[in-house]
Amino acid sequence: MTAPSKREFTLEPENTERLANLAGPFDAHLRQIELRLGVEIANRGAVFRVTGPAKAVAATEKLLHALYQEAASETFDSEAIHLRLTAAHVDQVADDGYAPQDVAIKVKRGTVRGRGANQAKYLHAIATHDINFGLGPAGTGKTFLAVASAVEALNESRVQRLILVRPAVEAGEKLGFLPGDLSQKVDPYLRPLYDALYEMLGVDKVVKLLEKNVIEIAPLAYMRGRTLNDAFVILDEAQNTTIEQMKMFLTRIGYGSTAVVTGDLTQIDLPKHQKSGLKDALDVLRDVDGISFTFFTSRDVVRHPLVAKIVRAYDASDGKDAESAEQPS
Repeated sequence: MTAPSKREFTLEPENTERLANLAGPFDAHLRQIELRLGVEIANRGAVFRVTGPAKAVAATEKLLHALYQEAASETFDSEAIHLRLTAAHVDQVADDGYAPQDVAIKVKRGTVRGRGANQAKYLHAIATHDINFGLGPAGTGKTFLAVASAVEALNESRVQRLILVRPAVEAGEKLGFLPGDLSQKVDPYLRPLYDALYEMLGVDKVVKLLEKNVIEIAPLAYMRGRTLNDAFVILDEAQNTTIEQMKMFLTRIGYGSTAVVTGDLTQIDLPKHQKSGLKDALDVLRDVDGISFTFFTSRDVVRHPLVAKIVRAYDASDGKDAESAEQPS
């Protein structure tokens, strides 16, 4: 692992209002830059110190000087910082020998951190990318960590609402034949997301936010035609989307939004002739800059120890079945 680089510089001319505009409320803009570039920023007044990979440190210094000049005539918000980070192509500034910054999420139940390298990578990816995929078996924290990241973003006013999306195909039933209104029809399919929200925020607050439409539940089929700005969107059980549904969902994302897509390619409930939209997205988008993919394995399971053993046993069985199918009769 390469040693981190350190650079100290002064933003001139010194001006308190410009510094406050650059840093943002509670240094939110600086944190946004830190997470996106994988650096640490410390400052005392106009004197800044940036630590991290050499390329990222140089890019951060250049960006801060440019932003400071703009701060004299423009008021920044998180969207403005995001647009300037994107325009500066900061996602291309990377040093593979440097470990990503640890992400700690503060929620009602305490502080949530990644357990193991994959979960830590996943949290960092969500904090630094607009579109994220988390793929792997049950119990690896894909949905829980996505909801934790969404709750923190809402609490810090980085987004205005949470949108929870899930394809309703698991039971093989049509929603129209289920009793109740739309929310009641879809609730059973979104139960894992609700459980995580209740744990993060408490039942009473979740109910209030649902009433105010700050938290919104949406069947995937109802997303067509919408543009989602300033929102944190979670698509759960994405292995059960069609190719058309996945493309439709990913093209809904607007400015200031973060999307997390979770799924398990071993649990596809679509008709056998239909290719999973999640599998297709993996093939088509894997090399697209700005989109992150985190792959979990049975080693990342954080449920009962037997769950990891069950996952490994089924993986081994599936491998044997595949070998048998390939052997000539």
